[in-house]
Amino acid sequence: MARIIVVTSGKGGVGKTTTSAAIAMGLAKRGHKTAVIDFDVGLRNLDLIMGCERRVVYDFINVINGEAGLNQALIKDKNCNMLYILPASQTRDKDALSQEGVGKVLEELSREFKYIICDSPAGIEKGAHLAMYYADDAFVVTNPEVSSVRDSDRMLGILASKSKRAEENREPIKEYLLLARYSPERVKLGEMLSVNDVQEILSLHLLGVIPESKSVLNASNSGIPVILDEKSDAGQAYADIVARYLGENKPHRFIEDKKGFFGKLFGGK
Repeated sequence: MARIIVVTSGKGGVGKTTTSAAIAMGLAKRGHKTAVIDFDVGLRNLDLIMGCERRVVYDFINVINGEAGLNQALIKDKNCNMLYILPASQTRDKDALSQEGVGKVLEELSREFKYIICDSPAGIEKGAHLAMYYADDAFVVTNPEVSSVRDSDRMLGILASKSKRAEENREPIKEYLLLARYSPERVKLGEMLSVNDVQEILSLHLLGVIPESKSVLNASNSGIPVILDEKSDAGQAYADIVARYLGENKPHRFIEDKKGFFGKLFGGK
């Protein structure tokens, strides 16, 4: 059976889709057959970040409604033959998603794939609830600011109480913290919460810290998951996150100010 991962947060614009694309690509590059699903019906951004928007013929809603088979809607990634994308519809409403329909699609995918990544829309409405309902693991993406952390805390309550696992009194969804757009320099200036601040509020296992990086925007604009930019800090951070998720022991990077001792010695602040 596949492991179903929801990438979620309470707030929009924190980096969920970037994270979904990077994690899916990282798992696939390591030889695990992976599918990534866009649950953001009506908007649809995942296919842009994956660089396959021109190849979308059928979408998630077409499959749920029986208008197309799953194999007709799945798009094989151009950079990795172990990765497939199931795009969202741009023309339907979020109400087109149904719990039964989502369950059937995930069940069918589970027969063939090792990992299924569910890219959740922001907030707590129907699309977000269905993205996390069947999850085994949750990657909670937050930025180091009070409003983002507060909204993520609200999502933790929903993950704990409204999932299929909770309803069936099974082992809870495993929750992991991903702290995105982090800047040690801005933390020192008091403009951002520190890693410790965020962990103290959310009490989650820290899977990784993704630094503020122009490479994220550049990769998105190029239609390439940033994890493929191996020279960038963000790409390395996501590679570390995938490795930790798969059980490897990787030290956390990008938490401390790069200037460090020598930067200060030679006049850095």
